[in-house]
Amino acid sequence: MKIKFVTGNQRKIKEAKAACKDFGIEILQQELDIDEIQGIDPIAIAKNKAFKAYEAVGEPIVVTDTSWNILAVNGFPGGYMKDVARWFDAEDFIALVSRRTDRRIRFTETIVYNDGSDTKVFSEEYAGTIADSPRGDGNSIEQVAVFDGKTLAEAHGMGQFSHDPKDYVWYKFAKWFSEK
Repeated sequence: MKIKFVTGNQRKIKEAKAACKDFGIEILQQELDIDEIQGIDPIAIAKNKAFKAYEAVGEPIVVTDTSWNILAVNGFPGGYMKDVARWFDAEDFIALVSRRTDRRIRFTETIVYNDGSDTKVFSEEYAGTIADSPRGDGNSIEQVAVFDGKTLAEAHGMGQFSHDPKDYVWYKFAKWFSEK
């Protein structure tokens, strides 16, 4: 059983493979430059991305999109994280919550499967906090988003994922896809 995963992100490929291996699903990477819509609805963003990816590839695909929500600043940056992560360094994210007691951050990972006739959405939210200082090597948000005591950058540096693959949204996709 195989599925094309449209992404250029190697971390996302590793996460998908880790979750799907228990179900015997082979993840085939398909790199494709997709002009992503921006907005506040993570599911609408991911569905649009899946539609464009299917149109370009012409066979069943999956895509992911990650939306970030810093609770103390009204859910910023939401679906705009792709651009904001290029503009902000780790210290900028810390500064957003420096005068606040609420340092909670959430990310919503959405996976969308599209085969031209069926579209299936899987979405899960994960809760963490923003660190007091950057830790690890990675992009700006990865250096400050803390889950289970480690920043994403620290976890990735140790060869780990943000969450156990069985607790990750990819596992839900894999279970569904293996029964399809």
